[in-house]
Amino acid sequence: MATPRPPQRVTSWHGPWRLHDAAASRVAEQQSLAGTLPGALMARAGLAVARLALALAPQAERIVVWAGPGNNGGDGLIAARHLHAAGKAVRVLLIGDPARQPADAARALQAAMAAGVSVHQGVQPVVRQAVQQAVQPVFDADLAIDALLGLGTTRAPSGDLAAAISAINTAGCPVLAVDLPSGLHPDTGTVLGDAAVRATATLALLSLKPGCFTHQGRDHAGAVWFDDLDLPPQPPSAWLIGPPLALPREHAAHKGRFGDVAVVGGAPGMVGAAWLAAGAALAAGAGRVYCSLLADDQTAPPALRPELMSRRRWWLEPPGVLATCTVVCGCGGGDAVRSTLPPLLSHAPRLVLDADALNAVAADAALQQLLKQRQTRGLHTLLTPHPLEAARLLRITATDVQRDRLAAALALARALGVTVLLKGSGSVIVSPDGLPSINSTGNAALATAGTGDVLAGWAGGLWAQQPAASAAAIARAAAWQHGHAADRHAELAPGRPLRAGDLIEALAGGR
Repeated sequence: MATPRPPQRVTSWHGPWRLHDAAASRVAEQQSLAGTLPGALMARAGLAVARLALALAPQAERIVVWAGPGNNGGDGLIAARHLHAAGKAVRVLLIGDPARQPADAARALQAAMAAGVSVHQGVQPVVRQAVQQAVQPVFDADLAIDALLGLGTTRAPSGDLAAAISAINTAGCPVLAVDLPSGLHPDTGTVLGDAAVRATATLALLSLKPGCFTHQGRDHAGAVWFDDLDLPPQPPSAWLIGPPLALPREHAAHKGRFGDVAVVGGAPGMVGAAWLAAGAALAAGAGRVYCSLLADDQTAPPALRPELMSRRRWWLEPPGVLATCTVVCGCGGGDAVRSTLPPLLSHAPRLVLDADALNAVAADAALQQLLKQRQTRGLHTLLTPHPLEAARLLRITATDVQRDRLAAALALARALGVTVLLKGSGSVIVSPDGLPSINSTGNAALATAGTGDVLAGWAGGLWAQQPAASAAAIARAAAWQHGHAADRHAELAPGRPLRAGDLIEALAGGR
């Protein structure tokens, strides 16, 4: 079994990768089908699944293939035939009415049965009973292949399909999903209904789907592999970003070459957030970093970071002074940050708004108007909201934001004329006139207080060094590096959280 080009492991180090939503993927599939013989595309797909199954689980002897009622099931049936030919004990559980299968899938079923593959229709009573009683494992297998649902997944699975998903999730063995995990929305990464398959690995066919990389997708897709089935690439719907290029520093450079950052935030009781942002900006490489706290009685920099400088009420400086810095505003700002925003929105050439600055804008129509005017005045803005902050700005719920993270980020960018970095699993970066990007680095080790302040400060530090760079380019670089530092931490301390102060040091250490 050989193909001209084997599947590729999708990693952030080898990006950027083209992503295609369901609509774009269907167009690509139809164009491909128009130029091939009947069944040829499915034959390539099924062969790719079998090859990857053998590569990922070479010792697996007992393999169960769950085949759905459509072409995704047909891919699984062809894979089953190849695995049977390779000497594996293969059992196919076919969900749906064979009489209603698409033509290519029906031919794949007939070929599998003719080759001697064991095919059983429906969810067997023993499997159904085990699912209902939560017995583990449901069946004896060394590998399960999920070929139930593909691009047509737009509503919650029910009946035998739902029971099959539950059975796969209680299999007690590795799971390879075909194209995307069944029950996961291909565009949004939202679990449809009560459950989606939790795969060990997913083989994306013909196109990479955004849903595998954001919201709940990363928990369900596992390691993602990609096979383009030897077809030419199509225009993307979004991008999965890769690592940024390293910034060279000339020997004769001095700190004035690397820009100034001013951090405005730190209300009483929350000064640590501002100092974290300032420390991150310094670690990112900014030449000088000033911290202007809203808590006037706490202006001394942390003892371990005397390089940081404090400035009282810096936001009240003349416009010419405000225009000299990249500004990070909002970290630990509380309600007091509201009064700092009019001059910063009016004069800061590069402005990163985070946390309480976003909440202040969401609650004040006048501030929203100032923010919208920045784009027409040639001033650049990056917003770094988490889902609840984005929801406040959009006047929807955080659940609405999470239901379609790419659409929510794009709506916010267009409404305010800014670049948005929507934080979360698979952070989304988008500008009003650009394609969305998804960042695949990072993990739950970042779920600790202050890591968002570090991200905002790190972005400000990068931007100060590259004042001509777009906000989107800065956001992509900052998100990737921020997440990559957490990934390195997870390798060294699996399951352990990453404190924000330690995150700064991890970022400063680079690779």
